[in-house]
Amino acid sequence: MNLGLLSKCVLITAISAVPVLAADVIATGLNNPRGIALAPDGDLYVAEAGTGGNGPCIPSSDGTTPCFGTTGSITRVHLRTGGQERIATGFPSLAGPTGGGAIGPAGISFQGQGNGYIAVGLGSNPAFRSQLGPVGADMAHEARMQPNGKWSPQADLGTFEMTNNPAGGPVDTDPFGILALPGKQIVADAGGNDLLEIAANGRIQTLAVFPDQFVPAPPFLGLPPGTNIPAEPVPTTVVLGPDGAYYVGQLTGFPFQPGSANIHRVSPQGGIPTVAYSGFTNIISIAFGPDGSLYVLEISKNGLLSGNPAGALIKVLPNGTRTELAAGQLSMPGGLVLSSDGTLYVTNWSVLAGGGQVLRIQQ
Repeated sequence: MNLGLLSKCVLITAISAVPVLAADVIATGLNNPRGIALAPDGDLYVAEAGTGGNGPCIPSSDGTTPCFGTTGSITRVHLRTGGQERIATGFPSLAGPTGGGAIGPAGISFQGQGNGYIAVGLGSNPAFRSQLGPVGADMAHEARMQPNGKWSPQADLGTFEMTNNPAGGPVDTDPFGILALPGKQIVADAGGNDLLEIAANGRIQTLAVFPDQFVPAPPFLGLPPGTNIPAEPVPTTVVLGPDGAYYVGQLTGFPFQPGSANIHRVSPQGGIPTVAYSGFTNIISIAFGPDGSLYVLEISKNGLLSGNPAGALIKVLPNGTRTELAAGQLSMPGGLVLSSDGTLYVTNWSVLAGGGQVLRIQQ
């Protein structure tokens, strides 16, 4: 699934709200900010999907024809000084005329002494990359970024999808969430509907394939009452859980049914995913706290077809109690990271060109 459609379906479980925590803006002017990570140097790094460009246009999986540019980037946010800078530029990007809802750098994770790993999306059949030139061929890749900001493409996830298509159905790939671990990286492919492992030697293997689910058909389709239709899983985020397993959150595909998004548990050895948490809406990012609490970021609190841009950040205690944090302060959020002192950092307005933010939420 192409997550660029979020700019069109402007960007929702009964959750109790705790006393509202203030969300302070600490970075602005970002282009479609998505994933966010804390690096070994103590600063924040934000994956910006860019604004596309005036290059070739290709068909995407949402029926649009976004156009290519090299406007994707990584921004560093200095937590000690409060400054921000784009330290890595020139990543491939696809977007429509407004630059909103772009596809490009989507996830970022660090391992070792400053090695950053980035999931670069596509949201289309990877065969179309041949129309985008040398840099466009780097879409649907994992990229590696050095501490000085120099980056290079690494594992070709698009070719893996074309060759294997683990989930079956139309060939489509959109690498979105990434988790860097010693000797490997784990990628949630929102287009391929699978979880992939990239070994140190670049070998890619499938860990899990996520199933479609049946949800009520929206009335505007004109189907008989009670009709259920299939919805794709669209995995967007992957983290390491307290038990050593991988936990994968799903956006869900059309019709983006509120309350139908699950978080799946996947063994590190791979296998059939099992539902660990359920009842969420349009999950875009998750994180675990040291006490086992789970933080779930919903890009859309009321569902992507609602026309309401409100997002939500939900804390799930180990006993299952759910509370909404910073209620009413998130709009189309795109990424989440939790610091060691319990501070939460969230990318906000994640489908806007030039209007993206980073928020700090102190618990």
